[in-house]
Amino acid sequence: MIFEELEAIESMSLQERKASIRSGEKAPCPHRRHRSNMMLNPLRLDHLNRLDTLEADVVTLNLEDAIAPSRKQEALINIALFLSHLKRADSRIVIRTNPIHRGGAEEIRALLPFRPDAFRIPKVRSPHEIESALGLLDDDTQLHLSLETKEAFRDLGHWGGIDSRLRVANLGILDLLADLGLPQRLVTRGPGNPTAEAILVQFLLVARTAGLQPVSFMYQDYKDLEGFRRWCLREKEMGFESKACMGPAQVAIANKIFGPDPEAIQHAQEIVKRFEEASQRNVHGFLDEEYGFIDEPIYRDALNTLESYS
Repeated sequence: MIFEELEAIESMSLQERKASIRSGEKAPCPHRRHRSNMMLNPLRLDHLNRLDTLEADVVTLNLEDAIAPSRKQEALINIALFLSHLKRADSRIVIRTNPIHRGGAEEIRALLPFRPDAFRIPKVRSPHEIESALGLLDDDTQLHLSLETKEAFRDLGHWGGIDSRLRVANLGILDLLADLGLPQRLVTRGPGNPTAEAILVQFLLVARTAGLQPVSFMYQDYKDLEGFRRWCLREKEMGFESKACMGPAQVAIANKIFGPDPEAIQHAQEIVKRFEEASQRNVHGFLDEEYGFIDEPIYRDALNTLESYS
């Protein structure tokens, strides 16, 4: 818990909360895992107060569409207050702003001093918006994108090389379907729809080609854990390693499905060991009695496996 006496914070006026903000002290997150990315509403003080105990690899504090315009300033002050008192967290902290030219720039300026790990900008339609956001960040803060428009879906592959701080792309599939004029039932009825799966596969491959970490969409029926599990399993088959989550129950499922596979890790370690031993003898392709044929592509796949679980 960040505050032992949360009731005292809840009873404060916004001006009193603002006066209680201090300089940010948060240490960098100790890991790079991105199995689960949980959205959190900053109007819920009890949720903010658990930022130091959550099991999600990434927690996204949402200032955009879940917050009514009349309460956005309240949400921003809440984020600043809790981050300013947060000393460490096992989750990477990301702030989802409003569109960069509709309040997002001001939100980045206001919250950058409190050392979130990244800012995430929504509804991107052009590289100019990305460049505007990057121009506000320091060298240590990442930029993440919400892919929710047809322009972003079309152009994502050209955006990856803009800046090394641009690291993650999150698929906002319901917004994207609306922008494409397609019905949400393509995903709400579960895996198996060819159009939905085509969108996922294209997003995955284009994001990877652009050097970005692809995070699959949020399954908003948070009570349907079996439906969420089916999507996670299908997405893992496709090659995804990360899933947006709504609440701790979804986080637990995503962490397990996208988490380390001891058998796969051991297999990859043996492949790396045997290839590197053979490489020292200038042999880059050979038949191993236990693991079959091993060459450089097999070796690179093993390295990728170990990297994904690091």
